[in-house]
Amino acid sequence: MSSVSPDLIQECSRCNGVLAPGALACSSCHALVHAARLEQIAAGARLHEERHEFNEARDAWLSALDLLPADSAQAEWVRGNTKRLNSLASAAPAVDARHAWAKKLGPLAPVVILLANGKFLLALFKLKFLLSLATFAAFYWALYGMKFGVGFAVLILVHEMGHFVDIKRRGLPAEMPVFLPGLGAYVRWTALGVSAQTRAFVGLAGPLAGCIGAAVCAFLWVETDDALWIGLASVSALLNVLNLIPIWVLDGAQAIGALDKTERIILSAAAVLFAAYFGQPVFLLVAGGAGSESIAPARALLLAAPNLDDNQSRFKRQEGYGPDGFHSYEALVAAVVQYISR
Repeated sequence: MSSVSPDLIQECSRCNGVLAPGALACSSCHALVHAARLEQIAAGARLHEERHEFNEARDAWLSALDLLPADSAQAEWVRGNTKRLNSLASAAPAVDARHAWAKKLGPLAPVVILLANGKFLLALFKLKFLLSLATFAAFYWALYGMKFGVGFAVLILVHEMGHFVDIKRRGLPAEMPVFLPGLGAYVRWTALGVSAQTRAFVGLAGPLAGCIGAAVCAFLWVETDDALWIGLASVSALLNVLNLIPIWVLDGAQAIGALDKTERIILSAAAVLFAAYFGQPVFLLVAGGAGSESIAPARALLLAAPNLDDNQSRFKRQEGYGPDGFHSYEALVAAVVQYISR
């Protein structure tokens, strides 16, 4: 078994700046030198914690302190988290003793202990996912009919599962998607201590899965000539492109953090070319957002773009942001459905 000494790392993987010997963070872009290793440690520690192995989780987090600047926010969080894990570890025997009374219940004891250990809450989380998905589908079923409503819900599920699967395959904790009719959907996960690159990959996994879903619908339209499939493909493609805008809680906001200035310029140029090639001004929002700190320039680009029909313009005026920043799908779906049915 061998290890690489920190002194051998001479160049920042993010900005390519020269690193001082033994540096734990880049002096230019402030990226953590050992971000990849810290991510592995964090994934292992969270896995121990999920198994209630609090001592092992604490030791894993403590090992991360050697790779973090002592005065960094991440190091401060790790120190606070280890105190919390110490408390949980010391309380663990008391929890086991508290379950001793359940043995008197005979055959019902496993059920009682199961509920006490929180497994019932896990079932409730899964139930929340199923109920919210069914409500989401029913909402759009009532508005646009069974086929479109169910199809649209499935495509949003595909998008959210792109995030969920990518998070879980990295060994990070995440909850099943939750759907909010008329607002959107989200996957709750813990990103503290996760590198900007990982946030970017997780953020882009959703739009990638969503675009694959849109492509499948487009293929089915070519094969069947059924307008339903091109309607679903159009809505899904437009939503996923909108999610690439690097602002607020949209997926693009996580991805843009991993790009330097040159890469952002390249992204903006590529988005402008896509807008010109496909005749879709929505790509100009991605271009504007990549080079801007706020939404205003991106909105200005959209309003100035040619070939916007009345439906798209009306959607921009009606676009709203609901609780926790989830953007409204209802106006967008209405605009696209009306546009396609003309």
